[in-house]
Amino acid sequence: MDQITTTTLPTGPARPRRRTVLQAMLAGLGAVNARAALADTGQPAPAGGAAGASGVSDAATITYDAQQRTFHLRTPSTSYILQVLAGGMPAHVYWGRRLHSASWPGMRNGHEDAVAPARADLGDRDFSPNTQPQEFPGYGTGDFRHPAYQARLANGTTVTDLRYVSHRIVAGKPRLEGLPATYVEGDGEAATLEITLRDAPSGLVAILSYTAFAGHDAIARSVRFTNDGHAPLRLARACSAAVDFPHANFELLHLSGDWARERELIRRRLEPGMQGIESRRGASGLEHNPFIALLAPGAGEDHGDVYGFSLVYSGSFAARVEVGQYRTARVSMGINDFDFEWLLEPGQSFQAPELVMVYSAAGLGTMSRTYHGLYRSRLARGTFRDKTRPVLINNWEATYFNFDAAKLEAIARAGSDLGIELFVLDDGWFGKRDDDHSSLGDWVVDKRKLPAGLADLAGRVNRLGMQFGLWFEPEMISVNSDLYRAHPDWCLHVPGHDRTEQRHQLVLDLSRKDVCAHVLEAVSAVLRSAPVAYVKWDMNRNMSEIGSSLLPPAQQRETAHRYMLGLYGILETLTSRFPNVLFESCASGGGRFDPGMLYYMPQTWTSDNSDAVSRLRIQYATSLVYPLSAMGSHVSAVPNHQVGRVTPLRTRGDVAMSGNFGYELDLTRMGPEDKAEIKRQVAQYKALRGLIQFGDFYRLRSPFEGNDTAWMVVAKDKSEAFVVYVHVLAEANAPLDWLRLRGLDPAARYVCAADGKAYGGDQLMYAGLILPAMNADFLSTAWHLRR
Repeated sequence: MDQITTTTLPTGPARPRRRTVLQAMLAGLGAVNARAALADTGQPAPAGGAAGASGVSDAATITYDAQQRTFHLRTPSTSYILQVLAGGMPAHVYWGRRLHSASWPGMRNGHEDAVAPARADLGDRDFSPNTQPQEFPGYGTGDFRHPAYQARLANGTTVTDLRYVSHRIVAGKPRLEGLPATYVEGDGEAATLEITLRDAPSGLVAILSYTAFAGHDAIARSVRFTNDGHAPLRLARACSAAVDFPHANFELLHLSGDWARERELIRRRLEPGMQGIESRRGASGLEHNPFIALLAPGAGEDHGDVYGFSLVYSGSFAARVEVGQYRTARVSMGINDFDFEWLLEPGQSFQAPELVMVYSAAGLGTMSRTYHGLYRSRLARGTFRDKTRPVLINNWEATYFNFDAAKLEAIARAGSDLGIELFVLDDGWFGKRDDDHSSLGDWVVDKRKLPAGLADLAGRVNRLGMQFGLWFEPEMISVNSDLYRAHPDWCLHVPGHDRTEQRHQLVLDLSRKDVCAHVLEAVSAVLRSAPVAYVKWDMNRNMSEIGSSLLPPAQQRETAHRYMLGLYGILETLTSRFPNVLFESCASGGGRFDPGMLYYMPQTWTSDNSDAVSRLRIQYATSLVYPLSAMGSHVSAVPNHQVGRVTPLRTRGDVAMSGNFGYELDLTRMGPEDKAEIKRQVAQYKALRGLIQFGDFYRLRSPFEGNDTAWMVVAKDKSEAFVVYVHVLAEANAPLDWLRLRGLDPAARYVCAADGKAYGGDQLMYAGLILPAMNADFLSTAWHLRR
């Protein structure tokens, strides 16, 4: 077996000028097939040799062409190609439908720029970096577009020029140090390329990592920086990846909003100049989700080119798209460089978060299902990754802070009678917490409300045949708390400035190891004190006065990212320590709904707005990236507490079933008719939850485009499907309407569980289901189809 994993090219101006790209392509192709890597040999690749390793699927291959110096990454349906130019610059070549070859005559390689410096050392006296599609662009050596990285050197300058040194290809996917990331459970599931680049004068080293998955049309990218020099340097920008597109004929799609109206779907044409989204909140945030996509004009659910970018990170981020003067588009995404800097002493490293990139030639639906499958099975982890989730009742909107053990037990008993499986005690059980003015940080049960403690209450719930769950907000501290009085320096703050409160609370400084240790032990003590089966982990404010009392002045701009590393460390330990606890993340609803949190907690509270009509838009847009198994979705009382709307209980149930199902209301105050409907909903969801949580999701009609919404979930083997249709406002004398389904087996026959009628799969997809007349506002209907 030929062994080739690392190839080293000479760098620097002494290298002879190479042939033009066209001449090289016509000269022939010598390929090195590297489906997996072996031990690092450090030897040049022999042209035409093949480096293979058993166990890696042909669906995920990484091929290196030693003669052309091209790398070809393949997933089942896509190709990603890059090339090392003469002089060592890594150039982007192609990303799109799967190709057989990585080389062809006329392959794009930049052109002359009349007003930009030329770089003869990169292969052509007329070569301009300002026009070259690059893999990891810097700034200061002829490219005037925004860079993917920037380092401030000991002499105060920021000019660096990363050049190729070596590469290796390995089977599987190495872990990212201290950060959440996608993973594999066997080396045959993926292949990974690592390219080492170095700036010789400064010693800055960047290792670009690319993973191609065998079972998913996704490529995961990240970069690790190391100071291999003799003097300190400071990273001022550290994007996870950049992609240069040969044109800018795209629409930009992103998800923006605010509290109670998270993830509005925004779509607009790219224009010359810079456009993008970012968070400067210290969290991924309510305002923007860490996801963007570039769409071919007119691309829809089932047609058109789509390029998705999803950042596996929960802190401040930036996603930028620059349209340059030659109508090309450069995408970069990663940690927000606003108020960011990272000191790298000699020998030290910095790992950037992972960016998951998905290309679809068949529209947004295929892109979404790719993200869903990857995030559900190879981002989420732990005991509950593959388990169906319990139906729950949460007391928050039933009681808010005003409760005692008897009231909670009564709600739980009513839930048990209706088939609900989990009772969750929300805010107000600790310290002296009668409102949001106090006690965050004092994670000791309030004996005024629960005189016998949590263990007694949990025991009462367990005896009803239900599990017991609990709300926490461990990242925060109330000014009126015993913890703050004992440790006023434990919050984020800047000496001499006021400590800005929101909800009468401050943010604990999780960049400090002592604070992280306290949070970990305080939460662990509570979880050990009672049989807690579920934790809702909340975070209800963003960062201000971002400073740490333990970091030196030169490292204060590291605080926000060190906070995230501290939080990730807490969650890694806590979820490992309590593997049988189902954790759900929350941040004022969906303020930190991101892939980073899904790595530790397999589900997230989608929004504090539980109104069924509002949730149509929120859940539809969330599904662009995130699977239904990640969405908390509950039925609440009417008039709705967020918008005051009155919707039928049936509609609230149909909408909430498209996620992890539950209730947020006082069951003890409901009449027999409503209780009967809830009992029916709970039974229906239990019968369908395996399908809903783990099936393939299809969006059928968009709430952003009309007066109705529809979606469906199809079993992996296409044996059954669940379809929901919601009509918002009634229309007098409305015409007949047909709903076309997707994802079924066209050759199969499907029976509707409600009326026993049979349909052909082709009939359901190409002709459709006739929709019933909707003679009132906010009505819904649902179909369960079996093959």
